[in-house]
This record gives sequence, structure tokens and C-alpha cells, in this order.
Amino acid sequence: MEMPDKLLSLLLEQRIFMGIEKKWVVKEPGNPASVRQLAQELGIDQVLANLLVQRGIDTFAKAREFFRPDLSMLHDPFLMKDMDKAVDRIGRAIMDREHILVYGDYDVDGTTAVSLVYSFFRQFNPNIEYYIPDRYDEGYGVSYKGIDTAKAHGCTLLITLDCGIKAVEKVKYAKKLGIDTIICDHHLPDVELPPAVAVLDPKREDCNYPFDDLSGCGVGFKLVQAYASKHGIPFEQYQSLLDLLVVSIASDLVSVTGENRVLAYYGLKQLNENPRKGLIPIIKLSGLEKHRITIDEIVFKIGPRINAAGRMESGRTAVDMLTARDDQEAMKIGGEINDHNNDRKKIDREITEEALKMVREMPDFSERKSTIVYNPSWHKGVVGIVASRLVEAYYRPTIVMTKSNGFITGSARSIAGFDLYDAIESCADLLENFGGHMYAAGLTIKESNFEEFCRRFEETVADRIKNVVMTPTVDIDSYLDFKQITPKFFRLLKQFQPFGPGNQSPVFITENVYDNGNGRKVGSAEHGDLKHLKLELIQEDEPYHHISAIAFNLSEHFEHMQAGNPVDICYSIAENYYRGIANIQLRVKDIKEKELF
Repeated sequence: MEMPDKLLSLLLEQRIFMGIEKKWVVKEPGNPASVRQLAQELGIDQVLANLLVQRGIDTFAKAREFFRPDLSMLHDPFLMKDMDKAVDRIGRAIMDREHILVYGDYDVDGTTAVSLVYSFFRQFNPNIEYYIPDRYDEGYGVSYKGIDTAKAHGCTLLITLDCGIKAVEKVKYAKKLGIDTIICDHHLPDVELPPAVAVLDPKREDCNYPFDDLSGCGVGFKLVQAYASKHGIPFEQYQSLLDLLVVSIASDLVSVTGENRVLAYYGLKQLNENPRKGLIPIIKLSGLEKHRITIDEIVFKIGPRINAAGRMESGRTAVDMLTARDDQEAMKIGGEINDHNNDRKKIDREITEEALKMVREMPDFSERKSTIVYNPSWHKGVVGIVASRLVEAYYRPTIVMTKSNGFITGSARSIAGFDLYDAIESCADLLENFGGHMYAAGLTIKESNFEEFCRRFEETVADRIKNVVMTPTVDIDSYLDFKQITPKFFRLLKQFQPFGPGNQSPVFITENVYDNGNGRKVGSAEHGDLKHLKLELIQEDEPYHHISAIAFNLSEHFEHMQAGNPVDICYSIAENYYRGIANIQLRVKDIKEKELF
């Protein structure tokens, strides 16, 4: 299974951790009267009605809105602070044929955002280019090198996407060079905003936009929507951009609620029915051309391949592919990016093994509340993934660091409920720079400050973390018997999609389950990595009701089940495609062994 850079946030939602005893927490059922009434009004069983009520959908009207997202539900883009200024400035630039530079980060959100905005505006102004900073040479966000490039190309308007909200000095620098800036970002701003022509960010305190969890690409889409609205461009003319937007929403792990749910719903429709030329190679190389692509497929297969361009080579390659107008060109670039992803997986695996060994050999590791590992030769592009894997294995705030441009630099990942960014910020006097949010961050430090930072960070984490946080939990929606998993039940359950943060795929418990004898370990035999289980399960008293299941990282239960012992399982229900045919499959999240007396 492939792991994107921000997998940790998803793991915190899905609670999949290796080798750690997990606590199962069953949610309180919804109000019984509301559940009964909703089940009757919708003509569904009470398990499904309960899932809706647990999600705050307790009336027929709310359910209709949930199950039938409509583009009319999108908010007026001009409700976003400074949107009118941004649209006016772009309008002048197009009218005067000014040179425009579209600038974005090197991750999936940044590259899809640049592709979306560039693809739209190049229809009206041929004098438009795009720029993706180099991860190693420039780092995250707006760079002086990027601004100098804009100046050298004669650009007078810079549009930043998924970055720029804290680039106060750099926007001032651009202004001195005669370059106006429009910022489209979704990260938390500081007190001082950059002196840009317009700052579009729904997280601004003075912004009254009704939905503040858009991705960076989502903010770019609202800019396009606003420009189109003002200039009488019909929605159908830019609706095809939604396939880029859903890739961003899924990969950046923003909530799939509110406006994002509508955008993701129609984005998936576009992605499945008529994807752009630049996404077709990735879909094919991911083995998804005969699948109904969901948010999960984007997170685990499409997103990592796009991300690999910025990790291993240049994020610009991803934009080159996503904006390609020629099939052969798109396929050629897609093949290169897929090769980068294969290289990334190999390096990721090697560094993860080294890091795990390093942790195991720490003499005081059992007493520590955090993990910091450092090797100056590690590849900077994968340290975030490795940090996520160490959190999987040991479930504690983790920083993985390497050396780059004379500094020690790295990525940090957290556990549920612990504010990693705040802990790093408490050591800010030792850092050259840092950024991020509660669960993921990046930082750069002088070598002379490294040992003191390690000491202070551990001290801070130990002081602030609570022992209860150190135990991963599996959040479970409901009990369920296998006989209830009928084709009709699953057909209705699929209508809860798109799943994602804020609307996770429901998790169920079924008790007293057995393998029918055909279970086996699966995984990568080449790397001695048979850590998963492929099972055919039956429930006690239902011996003729078999159901297929996959259990990732749970092979330690194989012998127990092979001996005919019962288990309790918690799982979500999904579709598995084999030779183009879809079948129901359980995705087991955890197993509790029971003894057969």
C-alpha cells in the first residue's frame, strides 16, 4: 500500500497502527426516536439511519442534501475577502496582455492548484507561465529566486497558490521590482498580512467566507469561479477543472464536508467519466482505469505519484503532465513520474529500515515521549514519509532529520490530540525556520543547536503530553452482523461517499468471526514483507455467509485464526476490483483474539 506525505493525518482518522495494542471506542448511538423516524422516512434500515444521525443528519431535509450534493450549494466566491480586488487585477492584466506568473508549492495541492489556475487563464492570455520552487534549493513557499525569475521574464503579476500567506518580506520585495501579488492560500495567517493586491484566505480573521477548510487548490478554484461569474463565462466551460480539485481535496486531507463535499462529489464524477489528458497516465499506471475511483484511490495511488515528482526531481514535472494537451506527451511525462515514484518507494523503504533500527537501539527509548532520528545522508524528499511510518510503529511525536544546504532539516509528525506545531514553536529560538500545523511540520536548524533542540523538544513533549494520548484508538460506529451486509445495504452505504476527514467510511464491529481455512499471508515476498492477511470470513451461527476481507499489517493473528479460534474484528466495507469485477470486501482495521473453549 502506498503512503502519501500527509498519511499521518489519515492514520489519525482511520487508526491503523502496527504492533500497538489499540483501544476500541464504540460511539454513542444516535437518538433512538430520530433514528426510527429517519429510517421510516428514508426507507432504510436502522443501522444506516443511526450512521446518519451520528453525523448530525437527523431530518429528511438534511439527508436529501447529504445524499444529493448539488452545484447550487457552492458559496458565492465574492464572499471571500479581497476577491473583488483579485478579479479586477487579473482582468486588467488580461486586458493589457501583461505577463502573469502562477506560483505554487511542490506538493499535490500546490501542483494541482497551479495546473487549475494556469489551465483556466491561459485561454484568455497567452502571456502566462507557471513556477514551482525546488524543494532542495528553495524550500517551501514563495522564494526570492522565484520572484527574480518572474522579473527576468517580464512578469508584472504574481499569483501564489497554496503558499504566500506569511511571505510579507518577499511580497514587499516583489513590489519593489514592479510586480503585484495575489495570494491564494489556506494556511493560518500571522497577525501581519503580506502587502499584496489581494489576499485570498478563508482563514483570515476578517474574512466572512462561510467555509474555511478549502484546500489551496480550492481557493484557486474560487478565484476562477469569481472571474468566470464576473465575465459571464458559464460554469460548464470550467467544470472540467474539478478533476484536479478532487485530487487536491483528497491528497491534502481537508474535510470532506460542506462545500468540499460538493466539490469532491462532482470532482470524482469528472475524474471517473472524463478525466483530463494529464491525469489519464497516472490513472493507468495506478491500475485504476477499470475502477470506480474513490477518495482512497487518490490518497494511496494517484496522489503519491504526483507527489513523487517534487520529492525526487521537480514539482514542475507534475504541472507539465497535468496541463499537457497531447496524449503522447502526457503519457511520456507520466511514465517518468511513475519511475520517480518507484525510486521514492525504494529509498523510503531503505531509510525506514535504518530509522527503525536506530530507534530500537536507543538506550533510553522506552522512557522517551518523543522520537528524533538524524542521518545526514538521508534523502530530504522522503523524511516526512519515514516520520509517518515511525509514528505508525511507535505512536509518539516524531521528527526525522537530514542535512541539506549546510543545515539540519526535517519533517515532524504527531499523534492524535498532541499539538506538534506548538511544541516546535516553543523551541523557536533554536530554529532557523519552521512551519506546519498541529499534526505535521517542517523545520530547519543549525548543527550547533541540534543537541539542545533534541533535549528541549523531548522535555516539552514530556511536559505536555498525557498518557492517555499515547494509546491509539479505533473509533467504531456500530455493531453489525454479516447477514446484514446485503447488496442493498452496501448500495446505500456507498451513497455516503465521498468519504474523508469529517465523513469517514463507517467502521463496524462483528463478533465471533472465523476464517474458513483459506486465509493466507500476503504482501511483498520480494522484500520478505508478508505483513497482511487475505481472509474468507464466516460468523458464528452463519456458516454459509462467507465474506472476503483484507487486513493490513495484522499478520501476527494468522496462526491464531488458522488454528480455528474465533476473533472479533472491526472494519470498514469497500469494493475490491478483480479483473474489472467489483465485489464487497471488508477492510479490517483491528483484530481481537478470543480463545475457543
